[in-house]
Amino acid sequence: MNKVFLGKSDLEVSELGFGCMSLGLDHKHNAQLLHYAVEHGINYFDTADLYDQGENEITVGKAFKGMRDQVILATKVGNVWKEDGSSWDWNPSKAYIKEAVFESLKRLQTDYIDLYQLHGGTIDDPIEETIQAFEELKAEGWIRFYGISSIRPNVIRDYIDKSNIVSNMMQYSLLDRRPEEEMLSLLEKNGVSVVVRGAVAKGLLINKEATDYLEYTKEEISNLQQELRLLRDESQQTGQLALRYVLAHPAVATVALGASKLEQLKDNLKLVSVAPLTEEELSTLTELTKPVTYVNHR
Repeated sequence: MNKVFLGKSDLEVSELGFGCMSLGLDHKHNAQLLHYAVEHGINYFDTADLYDQGENEITVGKAFKGMRDQVILATKVGNVWKEDGSSWDWNPSKAYIKEAVFESLKRLQTDYIDLYQLHGGTIDDPIEETIQAFEELKAEGWIRFYGISSIRPNVIRDYIDKSNIVSNMMQYSLLDRRPEEEMLSLLEKNGVSVVVRGAVAKGLLINKEATDYLEYTKEEISNLQQELRLLRDESQQTGQLALRYVLAHPAVATVALGASKLEQLKDNLKLVSVAPLTEEELSTLTELTKPVTYVNHR
């Protein structure tokens, strides 16, 4: 498994990461999945305090107890469950972040978090205060590095200008090329790596039946799926094209894919088992798809 450094950090992450949100609540089963991932070269595991009201962090912590040095743990903060569990509120304040980190540490059964990420955010947040919280946690040794999880160009620019983020998690795929126009080159120039989510576009770039997606109609998706099959004639291979496409950009460090079953994990591992795309393949893929711009997310 290829590995690269995450931004300007010394975190060397596998190009295929594990998106832990997909895990259920069976700790034994989850441990088997996560251990299999480690055995096959995955070292980056991404969770959040929001997922399953903290239970996701608990299952990840149980799985990696006794093997902490083999994995890079990333989690997120900022969303606060309401007492009745019906939904959550947003709280990027320094006081909340510095309180929430200790709950995550406890659930993950670790003394430190490799990558602590702000789980969203808007331009109206108290960004300087949020940054101060992360910087203090880093200085105190509770986190090694910090990043954000955002698709909002204005928010991302603000953090690039004002903070020491090493990563930004964002949606990016052949069907969602919004980051290419405004963000990827800027992030790369400033030494901030992209952690990709949504690389297979909810399965549309593997084997899911065509449906409307962003600015694509169902018919356009169906036609694109056919074109991809002509390039590589099996659904698994179209997934390989999809992953290799996003990994081709130098700003991208890792792609977080979820799996709840062993067969899904094995399929994910096959997606990165092929060589990088040729220039001709990259050119063809950009011609088959269309750039999409950020409109509402600012």
